[in-house]
Amino acid sequence: MAAQREWFEKDYYKELGVADTASAKEITKAYRKLARELHPDKNPGNAAAEERFKAVSAAYDVLGDDAKRAEYDEVRRLGPVGGGARGGPGGFTFNMDDANASGLGDLLGQMFGRRTNRGGTGPAGAGPRRGADIEAELTLDFVDAARGMTTTLHLTSDAQCSTCHGSGARPGTTPKLCPQCGGRGVIDDNQGMFSFSTPCRRCAGAGTVIEDPCPTCSGSGVERRPREVQARIPAGVSDGQTIRLKGRGAPGRNGGPAGDLLVQLHVAPHPRFGRTGNDLTVRVPISFTDAALGGEVTVPTLDGAPVKLRIKPGTQSGSRHRVKGKGIPTKKSTGDLIVTVDVVVPTRLSDAEREAIEQLAAATGGVSAAAGSEAAS
Repeated sequence: MAAQREWFEKDYYKELGVADTASAKEITKAYRKLARELHPDKNPGNAAAEERFKAVSAAYDVLGDDAKRAEYDEVRRLGPVGGGARGGPGGFTFNMDDANASGLGDLLGQMFGRRTNRGGTGPAGAGPRRGADIEAELTLDFVDAARGMTTTLHLTSDAQCSTCHGSGARPGTTPKLCPQCGGRGVIDDNQGMFSFSTPCRRCAGAGTVIEDPCPTCSGSGVERRPREVQARIPAGVSDGQTIRLKGRGAPGRNGGPAGDLLVQLHVAPHPRFGRTGNDLTVRVPISFTDAALGGEVTVPTLDGAPVKLRIKPGTQSGSRHRVKGKGIPTKKSTGDLIVTVDVVVPTRLSDAEREAIEQLAAATGGVSAAAGSEAAS
């Protein structure tokens, strides 16, 4: 992909608020945060926010692609942003040690808004452009997040025009080959050892002209409308996780691929179960006698089929016990169910229960035994 002239004029790192040494993960995180804040759906009628959203999307379109980012960094290394102040008349200094003959031709073309074709060959039209990524949010039930599900997302976003199916032309008509550039999208201008190519003004580099535009999209091939997207949510997703649906974002331009749909997930809490990684957690009450003497207690599971848990004699309140394979299922493995037992102390005692506990206290030298002895005397 040829570097664009605007790369000299715009600092995409500054646009996203990251350093030029930022990792791909940091760049994506910064973009998603800004895109959520500036999205037109959250700022209806705010022209400034919409322009900022477009600028942020354009920055991520370059920095979010490793190949484009490498080329962008090289362009910035060879020339200043915005024709800045690195020496020479006009504010531009070109270091011949930094470029070979082919790099020089491309660089000169980018400086003057044109692309060079050494030897006069090689068309340089606008070319296909990938569509922008779109962000959406989805709230899931705790059980659905654990098990996975297929759902329908309802979005309002840019989509291929439903009237012209993306051609931009009124139904029954087709775009015509541009008579000025012959469909190449560029006009050549020979300048000595270089042949510069500038985008055709008649067709704006598309290679075709629309004589009768589509009434729905006014010739753009794109309209903003409600649409439905089927999404498969894998088992084991967690709160705050983002999943990527390939090709479900904004439509591409000039035959380019569609962007992706990034869905941020919010998982509602469960009234009884908690979660740590792929392990489920639950608290279960047990009686004082079960804790002291041991026994079996019934433990609920997420799939609704309870299991029996063997409690050892002398089990302490707050102790944790593991039930294998009853946690969150994923493609790689299934977590466990972590059971915390809470010993329940009775608030009301029958005479027989009180007498039994007093005998236990007397046998163990407890406080109740002392109180009983004082009462007897």
